[in-house]
Amino acid sequence: MFPLHRPRRLRSHPQLRRMVSETVLSTSDLIYPLFAVPGKAIANEVKSMPGVYQLSVDKIVEEAKEVYDLGIPAIILFGIPEDKDLEATSAWHDCGIVQKAATAVKQAVPDLIVIADTCLCEYTSHGHCGYLELGDLTGRVLNDPTLELLKKTAVSQAKAGADIIAPSGMMDGFVQAIRMGLDEAGYQDIPILSYAAKYASSYYGPFRDAAESTPQFGDRRTYQMDPGNAREAIKEIQLDAAEGADMLMVKPALAYMDVILRVKQATNLPVAAYNVSGEYSMIKAAALNGWIDEQQVVMETLTGLKRAGADLILTYHAKDAARWIAKLGG
Repeated sequence: MFPLHRPRRLRSHPQLRRMVSETVLSTSDLIYPLFAVPGKAIANEVKSMPGVYQLSVDKIVEEAKEVYDLGIPAIILFGIPEDKDLEATSAWHDCGIVQKAATAVKQAVPDLIVIADTCLCEYTSHGHCGYLELGDLTGRVLNDPTLELLKKTAVSQAKAGADIIAPSGMMDGFVQAIRMGLDEAGYQDIPILSYAAKYASSYYGPFRDAAESTPQFGDRRTYQMDPGNAREAIKEIQLDAAEGADMLMVKPALAYMDVILRVKQATNLPVAAYNVSGEYSMIKAAALNGWIDEQQVVMETLTGLKRAGADLILTYHAKDAARWIAKLGG
């Protein structure tokens, strides 16, 4: 009678394994990040992120068309402005770079969902995510005055055509402030994807090259979460849900898969995971050195994030993953 149970029976054929797979990654799960810069015909590769570029609006539109044709449903836009100041003017100005890119993409590819990253670090002269107390070199952001800037930014992005607002600055009360601002401006139907559990992570290094958003002094630990805290993530997501968030994000992803699972178990809202720049660059570096099979590692990574509970995955691998999924018949 031994062995009575033979689990290997269901692993004996590729099609059988596919039929009984518990977690299936699809292109509908993916969101592709894009970095918009002023100018025309610009495609500057980010040295620390092979295959990722800072793009002028015309190039953003080309990328958006390709993304849509691959079956990826959404992009998220980050902006690198021409000018930075203490008021983060380029973040909320109607002629801001994200606003221009959002309008252009919606005109060219109306069915592609455009998510606007709603933060201030790319637009402030000091690189922090809001107002700083005069003379404070610790990176301690003034919370409540910053909410007003975020509100103005979100309304401006919605006005430009953004389908989803994604606040990422980790200010207390930012979801409620943005929800109120959007509703008052007539954008009651615009959803909020909150970076609800965003950690002060070392995995963001390459992103700061891409977005040119490295703080000039101090760090972001006074507003982003401590990497050792998981229960606090549940507190943060519950607060954001109560304030009107429609979707919740955990960032980064790989070192926080336990947090993704806890968040999924604690809410009925869709959960997003941001497969961040450092995670991307490590895979790219290893693949370029021939140390790993890039396709297999990427697909395993993204499948693992979905298995942990992510309904949506923001990833720089999105275009490659979409091609691989199509090849596999997904």
